[in-house]
Amino acid sequence: MPEQPTRQGRPRVGHIQFLNCLPLYWGLVHSGALLDLELTKDSPDRLNEALIAGDLDIGPISLVEYLRHADELAVLPDLAVGSDGPVLSVVVTSAVPFEQIRTVALGSTSRTSVLLARMLFEQRWGLRPDYVTMPPEIPLMLREADAAVTIGDVALRATYDAERAGDGHPLRIADLGSEWREWTGLPMVFAVWAARRSFAAAHPGVVKEVHGAFRSSLDAALREVDEVARRAARFEVFDPATLARYFRTLDFRLGPRQQAGILEFARRAAARGDAPPLGEIVFAAV
Repeated sequence: MPEQPTRQGRPRVGHIQFLNCLPLYWGLVHSGALLDLELTKDSPDRLNEALIAGDLDIGPISLVEYLRHADELAVLPDLAVGSDGPVLSVVVTSAVPFEQIRTVALGSTSRTSVLLARMLFEQRWGLRPDYVTMPPEIPLMLREADAAVTIGDVALRATYDAERAGDGHPLRIADLGSEWREWTGLPMVFAVWAARRSFAAAHPGVVKEVHGAFRSSLDAALREVDEVARRAARFEVFDPATLARYFRTLDFRLGPRQQAGILEFARRAAARGDAPPLGEIVFAAV
């Protein structure tokens, strides 16, 4: 049976409660598009599960979970969260020199970044650490392990604190967006937006409208990024300049280079047995 929107006729759409998606949310609020959606705000891992289970019709999904369920999903064009170099909010924080890392705490809200970190540790840096999964709280993680992998606001705060402290900072920070770019020469895509294929087939017009709302809202927010940052800073620990820099650093595109980055990550993940091979990226018709 084809999946249906909610009883009110509104599509069930997911939204990541991290600063990296704040420009998109800000744009949706100011465009009035939120009135047409049943929006669910949550952490990336829970939104992954909801989209895969069919509890959402459209939503963001981490790249690794997309790869594992690509046959069920259609990707929305030109909409992603990634970086073409530093990302600032996906980091390894280490209490010891990197060559001395023996244990790594992996943040429990991350999946793509966890797999990326393992690729880097094992295939780029030549290390074979032991891993433990924990809630993403760096002080607690570093009491249990030599290094911690975190994403989102926690990681951005770690980057911010390290930059402010300079050479006096006691911890070492590796930006995984930078590391991937140096390793492969390609952008890193951490999440895409996708619709369940059955929903897209049954409601192509709805998917087109949602995609258009997302894209226009994001474009509007990025045109006013300093204002978005100024307003967001009232409720965050970061100052407006830091937030504006962060929003400008993120790569929300899904063009040919970003798609090449997805395919390269997919190839490496499949070679490790962490995801099925990806033949092609299937896009929703919008």
